[in-house]
Amino acid sequence: MPPYRAVLFDFFGTLTRAVTRGPHHVEIARTLGCDPGALVGVLDRSFHARARGRFGSAEETLRWVAEQAGGDPSPAALKAAAGARVEAVRADTALRGDAVATLRALRQRGLRTAVISDCTHELPLFLPRLPVAPLLDTAVYSIEVGHCKPDPAIYLAACERLGVSPERCLYVGDGGSRELTGAGAIGMTPARLAAPDLVGHLAFNADTGWSGATITSLSDAVALVDRFPALV
Repeated sequence: MPPYRAVLFDFFGTLTRAVTRGPHHVEIARTLGCDPGALVGVLDRSFHARARGRFGSAEETLRWVAEQAGGDPSPAALKAAAGARVEAVRADTALRGDAVATLRALRQRGLRTAVISDCTHELPLFLPRLPVAPLLDTAVYSIEVGHCKPDPAIYLAACERLGVSPERCLYVGDGGSRELTGAGAIGMTPARLAAPDLVGHLAFNADTGWSGATITSLSDAVALVDRFPALV
């Protein structure tokens, strides 16, 4: 058996293909009474604060975002927009073709699997409906734990739930939120997913100049596990 006991994955841009905001967000902006461009600007600037839950519930957060973008939505508009956001973010994501097969192969090797995601309120509502959900032992969401990558707390929360020390974990991510640096700092083995589609991927505070292990497909994570002695 390889020395790893668990493989932890980022979600957006890692288990999924590159993420871009689709047309549903324009209608959400109109529901909130905002200019779509202004709303996107606020969403981009506030991502990590929103992903830590700084502004409260989904509807409270949307109220704050809308007000920053010049809107003054009614409670009914906020409720409608919050529901629409779940479906909009879901529509922006498509699982990688090898995501299910990769998770299944890792579990067949006796490894535990997890997702660690910087996300707002939407992902915890739709990830359980995805085909990868039954193949994950746990999912750690920044919106629930109040910490974003690269804060050690979000990685350690996953380790505690899995019952695995950081040194026995392989972490795979596209590099957003300086997640690779954060994983390495607490003793995990980080590997950057550099899939061709990630050019232009929506990411914040990326790990630039990464010089560690790099893979070009999720399936390569299985090969990393099997070839571990070559990495020592």
